[in-house]
Amino acid sequence: MGDINVEVGEDKVAVVEIRRGPNNYFSYGMIQELATAFEELQEGDRARAIMLCAEGKHFCAGADFTDPDRGKEPHGGLYLEAVRLFSTELPVVAAIQGAAIGGGLGLALMPDIRIAAPEARFAANFARLGFHQGFGLSHTLPALVGPQAASDMLLTGRRVKGEEAVAMGLAYKLASLDTLRDVAYAQALEIAKSAPLAVRSIRKTLRRGLADTIRAATDHELVEQTRLRESNDWAEGVKAVGERRDGNFTMS
Repeated sequence: MGDINVEVGEDKVAVVEIRRGPNNYFSYGMIQELATAFEELQEGDRARAIMLCAEGKHFCAGADFTDPDRGKEPHGGLYLEAVRLFSTELPVVAAIQGAAIGGGLGLALMPDIRIAAPEARFAANFARLGFHQGFGLSHTLPALVGPQAASDMLLTGRRVKGEEAVAMGLAYKLASLDTLRDVAYAQALEIAKSAPLAVRSIRKTLRRGLADTIRAATDHELVEQTRLRESNDWAEGVKAVGERRDGNFTMS
């Protein structure tokens, strides 16, 4: 596949690597590939757990606003693929290095467990862009860290580093960059050693209704994003972020 690579070991741990380094900006095609790969891996007993990782400096630095193909996907298509991703059956452990920003944060919150490096940076920077959060973050972020911490992240757009992410429940464990993948793989392997039917059953119970909740959340998020995309503040926010300065917002 173009944007990802899949390898499955004899221990039935599948390593799914995003290969759009160094920033691994997300795209409709990448999310579609991930969802398809996850669905294929859950067939039969080929794999029992997934370790999701990314090449390069960052896990997923969000959207690339300079990409000429950005926005050419079917309206709402990205979120239809996101729902597919949240609907898959295998447990997922993510190794988070560098940035997980915006939609990249949304992707980082899809797995069951996150292992973060101290250098990881989690941010929901939508308000700084004059935009509304997406990828189901309206649900997944407060579900993980609580409404106050989620409000802090969403309304300020501030960055949370790895150590704080573990302290607030955004990530499960901290591991050095040198050992990050090994620790995440070991976590996935521990899951893969358990009875596969029981694992899927337990996970289904723990995530019951999640895909439907994500579908409802993304439907609403898309409406708000579409409305705000027409604002002057959105244009200014994108320009300001690109120029690494605070936005001069006019509420228009």
